[in-house]
Parts: sequence; structure tokens; C-alpha cells
Amino acid sequence: MIPTAQIIVLDAGGQYCHLIARKVRDLGVYAEVRPSEAPASELSHARGIIISGGPSSVYDPASPTVDPAIFALGIPVLGICYGQQLMAHLLGGEVRKGVKGEYGLATLELEQTADPVFAGLGGPQQVWMSHRDVVGRVPEGFHVTGRTSTCAVAAMAAPERRFYAVQFHLEVVHTTRGNQYLSNYVFGVCGCEKDWDLTHRAPSVEQEIRDCVGARSVFFFVSGGVDSSVAFALCTQALGADRVRGVYVDTGLMREGETEFVQRIGNLTVEHAEEQFLTALAGVTEPEKKRHIIGEEFVRVQERIIESRRLMDENWILGQGTIYPDTIESGGTAKAALIKTHHNRVAGIQRLIETGRIVEPLKSFYKDEVRMLGREIGLSSELLDRHPFPGPGLAIRCLCAAEDEPLTLTAEGAIVPVHSVGVQGDSRTYAPVLAIDALDHARATELINSISGVNRVIGPVALTAPMAQMKVRACTLTADRLERLRRADAIVRRLSHETGYDHEVWQFPVILIPLGTATAPDSVVLRPVDSVDGMTAQSVLMSEELRTRIAEELLQVEGVAGVFYDLTHKPPGTIEWE
Repeated sequence: MIPTAQIIVLDAGGQYCHLIARKVRDLGVYAEVRPSEAPASELSHARGIIISGGPSSVYDPASPTVDPAIFALGIPVLGICYGQQLMAHLLGGEVRKGVKGEYGLATLELEQTADPVFAGLGGPQQVWMSHRDVVGRVPEGFHVTGRTSTCAVAAMAAPERRFYAVQFHLEVVHTTRGNQYLSNYVFGVCGCEKDWDLTHRAPSVEQEIRDCVGARSVFFFVSGGVDSSVAFALCTQALGADRVRGVYVDTGLMREGETEFVQRIGNLTVEHAEEQFLTALAGVTEPEKKRHIIGEEFVRVQERIIESRRLMDENWILGQGTIYPDTIESGGTAKAALIKTHHNRVAGIQRLIETGRIVEPLKSFYKDEVRMLGREIGLSSELLDRHPFPGPGLAIRCLCAAEDEPLTLTAEGAIVPVHSVGVQGDSRTYAPVLAIDALDHARATELINSISGVNRVIGPVALTAPMAQMKVRACTLTADRLERLRRADAIVRRLSHETGYDHEVWQFPVILIPLGTATAPDSVVLRPVDSVDGMTAQSVLMSEELRTRIAEELLQVEGVAGVFYDLTHKPPGTIEWE
């Protein structure tokens, strides 16, 4: 039985809104997410309220708000990022645009204080920021408890009223003491009692599957990744193998050896659709259009297979391995910004959702929780420990350009007119890349925070020609370029596995960008990151020895002019470039 929520998270559209609720549940306390404007009368049962971050500015007329009456309930309130700014705005403080943004890692200087939320946490510490607006003046009754070099009000408190706020995201793993902040608030301020057991979740998920599917059966398009494989296995365990079928669609956008690996899962067949996808993508350079095309082609393949196998006549519905970050980055909450459209959330899929023809057993879970579920039902570590791989495959790691463009040389580095997707202040950005002359994370973070118009920084590992001799060349998604990326990806995966480096990082995308020379038109970008759930990620620098080994082999791939390293955390850059 689901308990009454002790903590309510008010959703102001933040990318990490549901992560807050999940972190509270990780503490053993049940939490729910409600719309930010939920009436105070509906929240009076809660022991605590948390206002999430969001992509808006509080001084914009259409920005999310909360019922001001929540501040008169006598219930503790905690604001996070936009939540801090909204509290300041509604309670008489001042919010303004900062001199520069603050994205990614920052050092918080927290006062030594007895305020319950901050108790035992004083001193310098690593936090995770994603904002440009700042609190310029705290409301009456509040005092400043923390600051960073960029943000004068990084934390504030009015302990007599049990109101607290932080500008940083305490819910993400890269805020190193974030769990202690939440624990202090949940138990020390709100007085919550543990009522939520995180173990043995598979039986309840399987019952939800049975409730959703009813007497019908489920048809899966299995990618071979962790998510779809766990969802497929859960449905098979919940319904029986005779009521679950699977097809793997070879789109021509997969990694080397991927089809052979997936065939080992069993209980599925392979559908070859390489020509269909490559034809539909011909001439397309814009990433959102790529994603939409891939999603819609998936639907066409699905409909063709469903019709040819008369599955709808047998009362089958579609199963998917969609997880929670997929829906969030696709604008899945009421006020969340669209970062990128996931292929499981394109129009054709939305129509199936609206007509009740989809079961998505993992849609409320994060990647680490999916792996936990997989282990609980006995799936192999070979499958569960695979690095995440995007559903659209290599198509979104093979970047294209509409026209030839030169680099722009600046005092900070070279502006490369290859656009990538970022997330800054909980909003989508689509901006050029800055190439600097060294592999320096601190410098990369500072440059992104201080230079408008870029959302990603790369540094050179090895080049066959000076940067000044390179340019971005018009290109599209061709079979030749995909094969170039496939070979590069295979080299990186092999060397990472041989050295054990693949166990040191959470994911290692390999990106092909159209930056090069007349004889070698492309460059490879290495993107190893550390994460827990994919909502935030930290760029990880590998050893010089491994970088050198990888670069030497990559430069032997025909058409590769250089090897670069992505120095960008998430935020401000997404893990994938598109």
C-alpha cells in the first residue's frame, strides 16, 4: 500500500524535479510530486514542502509560481535553485539576472551555523550549479548562510519560520554532501518517519504490468540496451513467455557487433531496416529533425510488423523501455523545457499512449534503479553493466553541417561552428563549441560560465594538422561517415575494455564531428563521463597513456583529422551532443 506523502515536491519545471522526490524516497520517506500551483489546502497534510528548480525567471509574468498560502501553513519549506529565487521573490526579496551564469561544479563556502538544514555542514564543499538569475536581496527575516565566487546568496535561511533555500542542486550526486542536506531537512526539520522500503520492488512493478496489460499480450522492440532488456524481462516474468514477444530492428545506426550481441538475449527475431532509416535521414543535418525522423520510422516499422503479424488482431499492445530521464528531457513535466525529443516520445508514440496501447514499466525509474531491478530478477552483469547507448544510435553521435564554415579564433580559443545540445538553467541550448589548447576542466568550466553563446568546451588529444588549417565542412549522415564512426567507436570500446577503463566511467560516447581538412574531413571527440542516473554528469579525464593509445589508433581510421576530448560537465552540456 502506498503511504500518504510526508514530503511534497512542487514541480516548477526543473530537469531534476523527480530526482528530488526519488532522493527523499532513498532516505526511506515517501514523497510525491505535485504541480507548483497546487492549492495550499491540498498540501496541509504534508510534513514538508520542497520547491524545485526550473528554467524560468521569476520576474517573467508567465513563470511558474506557488500558492503564497503555503508560507502560512506552518509547514517547513525548502527552495532549490529556482525554488530559492521564487521564495525570495514572493516573500519580499529581490531576484535579478547575474553578471554571468554558473553551470556545473562550484565551491560553496557555508557558514558554521546551528540552522538545522545546515547543521554539521559548514566550510568549503563541492556543489552543482545551473543558473544565471540570482537572489540580490534576501527577504526580511532571512540571513545568508552560503556563497560561491559567482553567487553571493548560495544559501539562505529563516529558521524561526522553518524556511530554507539553496541556489545549488543538492539532489544531484555531484553535490557531494547533498544527501546530508536532504536528511537534515527531512528528519531534523520536518520530523519525518521512515515509511518507504526501497528493496524488493520487482514484485510491485510486475503487478503494475499485469494491471496495465490486463488480458492482452505485449510486443517489444528490443534495442539490446539495459532499459529495453530489463523491461522485456520484467514483462516476460510478469506475464509469461507466451504473452511477450520481441523484435530487434537493425536500423543501420548500431555499433559494431550490436546485432549479434542482442540475438543472444533470446525469444526475439531480427528485422532488417537499414535502407529505410538511411533513406529517411538523407540530407538531414538538424538534430531534433533527426530524432523525429528516427522515432517516426520506428513507428512505421512497428506498425508494419504489427500488421504483418496480425498482432493487433490478437489483442497485443506495445512495450517500451522508456525511463524517467527520457520523459523529462522531452518536456515530460508540465513546465519542463524541451531539451531533446526522445525517440520514445515522438508523435506516433504519443498517439499510442493516448489510446492505451503502451506499457512502460520503467517510466518512473532512473538508470541506476533499472539496473537494481535487473539484478533483482537475475539478469546478467554482462547486460546490466553495459554503458547506456541512445535509442537513435550512431545517428545522433554523427554530427552534420549544412554548409562550409571556418573557425573563429578568439583569445580564449577557437569557436567551432558545430552546434551541440546543452542544458543551462534547466533550458535547452543549441550552440557552437569552444576548442581550447589544453585538457583543463577548471578552465573549461570557467569559460562556459563567462562566455555567452557556447555550451561545450573541447581540447585536443592529437591532430594531423593545426587547428588553423581545419574548417567545418558541409556533410550529411552518409553510410561512409557512419562506418567511420562505427570503426572509431569499436576502437575506443576495445581499448577501454582491455584496460578496465570502461569500469571507471558511467558512459563513454564517441562523437564524429565534421571538422577537418580536405583529405580528412572529420574529427573524433571522446566523451567519457561519470554519473549515477544520467541527469547530471561529470567529464572524466583518462590517463595520458590511454589517451595516446586511443588517439594513435583513431588517427589511422581513414578520414579522421583529429581527436578531441570533451571537457564539459552536464550541465551545461548534455551527455550526448545531439
